[in-house]
Amino acid sequence: MTDFSSVKDKVAIITGAADGLGEAIAQCYAENGMKIVISDVNVDKGNKVVEQIKSTGGEAIFVRADVSKEEDVKNMINVAVETYGRLDGLVNNAGIAAPNRPTHEYSVDEFDKVTSVDLKGVFLGMKFGIEAILKSKSTGGFIINIASLAGLLGNNSMGLYTSSKHGVVGLTKSAALDYAPHNITVNAICPGTFRTSIWGEAPEELVQQYAKMLSPNERLGDPKEIGHLALFLASDLARYISGAAISIDAGSSAGKLTPAKWSNPEILD
Repeated sequence: MTDFSSVKDKVAIITGAADGLGEAIAQCYAENGMKIVISDVNVDKGNKVVEQIKSTGGEAIFVRADVSKEEDVKNMINVAVETYGRLDGLVNNAGIAAPNRPTHEYSVDEFDKVTSVDLKGVFLGMKFGIEAILKSKSTGGFIINIASLAGLLGNNSMGLYTSSKHGVVGLTKSAALDYAPHNITVNAICPGTFRTSIWGEAPEELVQQYAKMLSPNERLGDPKEIGHLALFLASDLARYISGAAISIDAGSSAGKLTPAKWSNPEILD
């Protein structure tokens, strides 16, 4: 069995961790002995995640933070260090969606709203998080930025979200070079389509239809799969991986999926 004991007692902040991918990462980290700071704008949900982690013997606290606000991010980092005495890692997961429309139809206010969270929020987390990791003299420091397939590929009618996520990947690559001499890894995870609260109360039949359209293996990703990748990147097993934008998408980013008939389909019988 692969040994993830190197993450035990590492202190990590996860933004946007009240549900979805952030919650899955937090749960995975806590299960492996990490000390977690849950951050989100949703106080009730965030505290519930903390309660769940504590109920299974894990360590976690909640700090409310709007990642688009410098003072909130500073406070989030300070509380983490004051509580646990150090900071080893930060997962910049918080993000918001943008409406789908042609680029010229977006308003300036929409641009400011999306980029303030999806790009500026990541920058603020990296700026103040990396400063704290450096001051902590962490020997296994890490930054993980949750980008998207939209950070790797263009998407029609998704200009604001796509440009923000491309910016996240660019920040990731540049910062990886800045901090490699200081033993801090900086990577981006680029998820495809996952089963999260974004689907709301959509009927399961509809969800499955979209899964078949959006994913080459015809299923939605499980948030735990993101958690497992984030755990690996936080561990000593991944110390030679930095500056990577890792797609986790069942192959969606590999290219265009074109229907084709097999010459010998009986092999599946």
